[in-house]
Amino acid sequence: MTSFDRHISRRRLLSGAAALAGGGMLFGCAPGASRSTADLDYWHLMTGGDGIVMAGLVDAVNAANLGFHATQTVLAWGPPYYTKLAMASAGGRAPDVAIMHASRIAGYAPGGLLEPWDLDLLAEVGLKESDFPPLVWQKGMYDGKLYSIALDTHPFVLYYNTEHATKAGVTDALQTMKSPEEFTEVATKMQEVTGKHGVSYGYLGDGSQMWRLFYTFYRQLGAEMKLVPGQKAQVDEDAAVKALSFVQSLLDDKIASRSGDGGTATSEFLHGESGLFFGGVWELPVLKDAKMPVDARPIPTLFGTDAAYADSHTFVLPRQSKASPERRKHVYQLVAEILKRSVKWAGAGHIPAYQPVVRSPEYQELKPQSNYAGIPAYVNYDPDVWFGGAGSDFHKYFAENVQNVYLGSGDPAAGFEGFVKRLTVLLDRPQPV
Repeated sequence: MTSFDRHISRRRLLSGAAALAGGGMLFGCAPGASRSTADLDYWHLMTGGDGIVMAGLVDAVNAANLGFHATQTVLAWGPPYYTKLAMASAGGRAPDVAIMHASRIAGYAPGGLLEPWDLDLLAEVGLKESDFPPLVWQKGMYDGKLYSIALDTHPFVLYYNTEHATKAGVTDALQTMKSPEEFTEVATKMQEVTGKHGVSYGYLGDGSQMWRLFYTFYRQLGAEMKLVPGQKAQVDEDAAVKALSFVQSLLDDKIASRSGDGGTATSEFLHGESGLFFGGVWELPVLKDAKMPVDARPIPTLFGTDAAYADSHTFVLPRQSKASPERRKHVYQLVAEILKRSVKWAGAGHIPAYQPVVRSPEYQELKPQSNYAGIPAYVNYDPDVWFGGAGSDFHKYFAENVQNVYLGSGDPAAGFEGFVKRLTVLLDRPQPV
């Protein structure tokens, strides 16, 4: 074993800092080196309904008596989770397998905090590239190697109240609208039925919510955003202004509240005070539990190009100073078995990444989940950059510059320019890996 393997290298410590990207620090005990090869440590950040479903999946795999037992460690979502995972990986004392958002791979893989998956071992447990949507599989790649295997895609979608849609006479239009004007017309008719708002959209104080809707429309305009360290952020300012101006036009206190937050928007939709709701698929269990007449579809293509914002929960192999080959094979089995059972995961709203499950009759019967199952074919993740991704400060930078635009008091061009300047400052700094 080399001194590089025996000690935490400066490179990996700096890489850990990159992976945190502004998050707070949380330290704890990492898995020890004396574990049995049949005992697997599995870290994830699934809580609430997602946590219950994940626990059920792991219990089902353990009950299959495949020669190993997986123990879950659930950590707080966001910076606490990614901080602890980075530090455990930097020290080579990480769990056997962990969940990571696809949008965080760019901050972990370059500095050696993750180990690549062995395609031959994946094939032995029945997993291959053709089992996954191409864009979803590609997001797990770095420098020609596969660093993450997607469990799901969880996009931003459009929910609608089917009873309100019928009263407003927009049921067909909801499936065919193809322009901002058509969407505004449908939303206005919904508002006439509810007497309050046509659309519920909560964003106040939540940069992620602001970004999800903006980036969906920005990409629908055919625009790209390339963030390359050492270079100025490459963006399409005209497309950004057009997307922001449209969002601003919806937030007029008639079509949608000018200053709604997430909780208010969800409550409003649940109580029938709006007909449409921009939200993540993770909102579905709450809507279903309320027994409301709800359906969902991808956010309609209003600017010519199919595009939808999403992230993915993925399985990763955190770096360990000494990995047991036998335990590693058990990890591959664990991941394969969870993926093959992931129709249960779809019950929480997520789109399974494993396509044999998506094609199964059991999944196709799930409504409204199967209505938006095509999104992975044109999914758009956050730009690959070391300071970005779920639980990082990237979305906060967007909010700092754009929230006043959404509130109606800011200029779209000036707001986006401020965001780009912030990105360029970060890109000008040496990537800490």
